[in-house]
Amino acid sequence: MEQTIRDILIAGELKVNGSLWLEHNGKRFFGPGPVELLERIAETGSIKQAAKAMGMSYKKSWDLITNLNNLSEKPFVITSTGGEKGGGSTISEEARQMIAYHRQLRLRFREFLEQETARLK
Repeated sequence: MEQTIRDILIAGELKVNGSLWLEHNGKRFFGPGPVELLERIAETGSIKQAAKAMGMSYKKSWDLITNLNNLSEKPFVITSTGGEKGGGSTISEEARQMIAYHRQLRLRFREFLEQETARLK
């Protein structure tokens, strides 16, 4: 008779867990961090404010944006300089589509994790 995971481990709550991101050529490029940064840029119109709200350095935010923009056919973040309001940033429709895709992917992933956790009981 095959042992269950519960038989192997000491008593306690078991849960299957994980994180989810997309990779391009073996390197992470789109996950919770970039999603949050893009959403905050959309909300604030500012890369600097978005990074600050996340506790992320301005340099790191630019590194993420540069990486995203370099991997996409069209830029995810569009910046403008000067003007009456001093410029700002917006996200593209492609960025919005990636955010929506990632949200749906996370829902399916969470369902998978919940199903696997239920199998442990």
